[in-house]
Order: sequence, then structure tokens, then C-alpha cells
Amino acid sequence: MNTNDPIDRLKNAINSHDPRQVADCFTATYRSETPHRPQDGFTGSGRVLTNWTAIFGQLPDIQAEVLRRATDGAELWSEWEMVGTTPDGAKAVMRGPVIMTTRDGRIDWTRFYLSPVAVNADR
Repeated sequence: MNTNDPIDRLKNAINSHDPRQVADCFTATYRSETPHRPQDGFTGSGRVLTNWTAIFGQLPDIQAEVLRRATDGAELWSEWEMVGTTPDGAKAVMRGPVIMTTRDGRIDWTRFYLSPVAVNADR
């Protein structure tokens, strides 16, 4: 694992459950795009902090794993799986690709395609 790698750094920050570590992975002018939910796009690492504070509140044990990754010039492509437990004890799973670019070692832009996964209660 390369701690200078933006993907590894973000994964480790998520797994630390510290929203400030997560926000520190992004530039102040970071732009988030969510093509399946365009209204959820935003700008700024401050919003990252707000979002991840809420996520950790709802999924305090969330764990992120990077399943695959590729680099195409300045673009970093990765496939993620995030698993956690909701306050009522239900398992929550999100999977999907994330495309990102970086500036000065921090994530500057992303397109998130993460989506909830239907979880079989018997698993």
C-alpha cells in the first residue's frame, strides 16, 4: 500500500472513521459529480467533511475496500465496496466505480457511481 497514492489515502481515511482525515484527502476547490443523481453534486472539501460526518453517524463501522484500479494519464479509476451496519443493525453495502483526478497530491474532482446493493438478510 502506497500512502502517497490518493486512492489508498482515501481508503485509509474512510477506514479510520475520522471525517477530518477523509476531508483532508480533497482540495478546497474539490468538485464532486454524481451522474445518476446530478442534484447531489457539490464543490468544496468542507462539504466532504459534512457528508462524511453524517455517513459515520449512520454507519459507524463502515469499511472501504478498493476492488480494482487503473490509471489513464491524469485520471485514476477505481472500483469500491463499502460495507457498514446501520443503527438498527441492518447491513448496508455500496459498490461501484469512482473516477478521479488529483492536484497537489489531493483529490480535485470525482465522478461517483457508487450505488446501494440489495443485501440478502441471510448473509
